[in-house]
Amino acid sequence: MVLNNVGFIGRITKFLKQVKSEMKKTTWPNRDELTSYTVVVLVTCIVLIAFIGVADVVVTNIVTPFFM
Repeated sequence: MVLNNVGFIGRITKFLKQVKSEMKKTTWPNRDELTSYTVVVLVTCIVLIAFIGVADVVVTNIVTPFFM
């Protein structure tokens, strides 16, 4: 790896300029898309929580009698 005489501050500055350039290329979702994506995430979380909760109760009821 060849290091330039740019120094630490120069590399940070270059990195931040590159980040700014890439952020300009980003396509951000509009309000409707954002709301839709948020609803999908929340519904998915609720479904997974319910599934894990039911699975936990079922497994607990199956396993507990063997250890009591």
